[in-house]
Amino acid sequence: MLWLGLTAAVAASQRRLVFNPTIEREVQSPRSSGHRTRQVVLRSRDGTRLCGWLMTPQTQGPHPAVLYFGGRSEEVSWVVRDAGKLFPNMTVLAMNYRGYGDSHGDPAEIHMIEDGCALFDWLSKRGQVDARRIAVVGRSLGSGVAVQIAKERPVHSVALITPYDSILAIAKRKFRAMPIEYLLRHRFESIKYAPSLKAPTYVLRAAQDDVVPHSHTDQLVAKLANLVADEVVPGSDHMNIPYLEATQALIASFLTRQFSQPITPAALPPVQVEENNC
Repeated sequence: MLWLGLTAAVAASQRRLVFNPTIEREVQSPRSSGHRTRQVVLRSRDGTRLCGWLMTPQTQGPHPAVLYFGGRSEEVSWVVRDAGKLFPNMTVLAMNYRGYGDSHGDPAEIHMIEDGCALFDWLSKRGQVDARRIAVVGRSLGSGVAVQIAKERPVHSVALITPYDSILAIAKRKFRAMPIEYLLRHRFESIKYAPSLKAPTYVLRAAQDDVVPHSHTDQLVAKLANLVADEVVPGSDHMNIPYLEATQALIASFLTRQFSQPITPAALPPVQVEENNC
């Protein structure tokens, strides 16, 4: 009876176990020193309001662009503050997931992927964006979103910060005595999609990570079809890694190198996303 009760409790609370929506802004009045900063709200395909920021370089484009996906407990206003170091001379779109920050709705894997694809499409239609050079960057939970967007859209390059093989695998490790594979709806199975990724992929690990053990990153790295590099950031842990100067310099260097390489034109999918003022 105890086992059944615990199993039922895990099944009922799985959304809270996978997602931890943070509403309060990490940076109250975010502004990028290296970009023009614009607060935006976009409508998802089902009409849900998604709020975040669009940052464009000071110089005329078209510029390469970055679409950023945050972690389980992450509100993305900090990305605006640090965008000058992370994404120099790149257009950046950082949107909060449903239920995070000022975004409406409830988080779910299916919505994150649908919304991420719509955001990619919207960004690719921006007049000052080079639609052939759009990268995705995902941190922790967001690495699973980034991998699936890279599978669905013609992404130029991929940067994954503390990525995992799947949330399902991590949950099975944590709840060994429970039939997690039959209970978990939000699986984020990056390892399933990794072999099909064509874009150059860069992996950054934390030196100490008790949230995503390196063994789970190892499984993903072994399946990535186009791995450029797999590096550990000295002195980092799962929580502080994106804020460190070393991490930001590594990401900026990887993206700058990738964007500087010649590419061939690629067809882009149609988009239907409504934009409003936030």
